[in-house]
Amino acid sequence: MRVLAIAALFLLTLSAQTSPKPEKKTAFDKATMEAYVRHLLAVVSDVQVKIDDPKPTAVPDLKQVDVHFTYGNRSQDETFFVSADGQHIIRGFIYGVNDNPFKADLDKLKTDLAPSYGAAGAPVVLVAFSDFECPNCKEEALSLHANLEKAFPGQVRLYFKDFPLDQIHPWARPAAIAGRCIFRQDPAAFWKYHDWVYDQQGNITAENFKSKLLEYAQVSNLDGIQLGRCLDTKATEADIDKEVAEGRALHIDATPTIFVNGRRLVGNYPWQNIQQVINGELNYQKTAHDAGEKCCEVSIPTALSK
Repeated sequence: MRVLAIAALFLLTLSAQTSPKPEKKTAFDKATMEAYVRHLLAVVSDVQVKIDDPKPTAVPDLKQVDVHFTYGNRSQDETFFVSADGQHIIRGFIYGVNDNPFKADLDKLKTDLAPSYGAAGAPVVLVAFSDFECPNCKEEALSLHANLEKAFPGQVRLYFKDFPLDQIHPWARPAAIAGRCIFRQDPAAFWKYHDWVYDQQGNITAENFKSKLLEYAQVSNLDGIQLGRCLDTKATEADIDKEVAEGRALHIDATPTIFVNGRRLVGNYPWQNIQQVINGELNYQKTAHDAGEKCCEVSIPTALSK
């Protein structure tokens, strides 16, 4: 019996030594990554998930993996970082101590030919992604337009970016297209239109937008025929699509979203809070000089630049 027991123990030990160990999962396997992210963020099965191929980062042995979520016409993006062995996932941001902490977003913000007001070459630049049908955008936009240059003469510049939320705001895109049509006619007239749309927001519908726009054109010395044709042909929609794509690359999913020298502010911030942020940035830029407007050239759209 003792011999049999020893033999059985030997066989068990041999089996344990020769049995293959289960392979460790790796986040570089897209199915594994998707299952993990779905569980982490409680993503329902109706949402489509697309996992990008890993990309190198500034940190050795750390790869960036972008994840895209789509549900109907809505989309959202998340960025994860994966260790070189695929065993650890980090959700967050990477900062370089020798760079502006908002450098990644600053590199993605493009202001060429966007409507703007304020001082060229200003040390503080605001880039506002907005929706003409959004009530919070209305409060933020009108507050900024009324106060920004008065409070900070020669120190700030604001650029306006269209980010219509098509799924919930049916006339936001036509209003954005019309705004860029007016901007092509007369860049300065865009800001009068900007204030008018927000002032009339409660009276505008998807059905009456065009008629109200043409009424506005008559009293604003705009070329109504040219404006109507531009709206009907959606001649400036490519401009809107470009800015929406820029916003998505910045992972914007709500309006208003404003960047103050790259610092992201989401939602309708009271004017006093924005003042504090700008004052802090002005003090910081006295020594840092790593944000603001890098040049002072103002480009005006022409028939050759459309």
